[in-house]
Amino acid sequence: MTTDTTATATTTRLNDVDIDAVAGLAGKIQSEPDVAATTWRASVEWNGGFRSQATVREFSPVPSDEPTALGGDDTAANPVEQLLGALGNCLAVGYAANATGLGIALKDLSLDLAGALNLKTFLGLDPDGHAGYQSIRASVNIDSDATPEQLAQLHEQVVGTSPVGHTLNRQVPVSIELA
Repeated sequence: MTTDTTATATTTRLNDVDIDAVAGLAGKIQSEPDVAATTWRASVEWNGGFRSQATVREFSPVPSDEPTALGGDDTAANPVEQLLGALGNCLAVGYAANATGLGIALKDLSLDLAGALNLKTFLGLDPDGHAGYQSIRASVNIDSDATPEQLAQLHEQVVGTSPVGHTLNRQVPVSIELA
């Protein structure tokens, strides 16, 4: 655990996570439970063909396209690849946050994700089929001096608390309306 000191504040960090900020948010939610209910937003603009871009908050737009085999120009990851990336990024946050909370120092963390998808429904060849992933696998590689038992506890906590993982594992009402 390191402490970064500036003229105005001291921040305690482990795994490059600001422990005080996370603890402060958790404390605020415990004392004011309504603070936990949040709404996240994104807006997407079509750019012709199968190209589009998603904008979230004030960040640069994230482009999307389809591979040439699916009729796109292959200028960016497609939405189903971005979904795998979103799950992997969410899990990475979970490992960093939970390892920090457990006092586990991470030397390195990487995740490899793969999803099995059948294109028949997407292409209109099986209208009664399932257009989404049939399954998703994630392989997590952690380099740490933690014991196998500590890593198992960490893994269990992350899998049990991942917002994107929970979203994918549960039926979530989705409303798509034509404006």
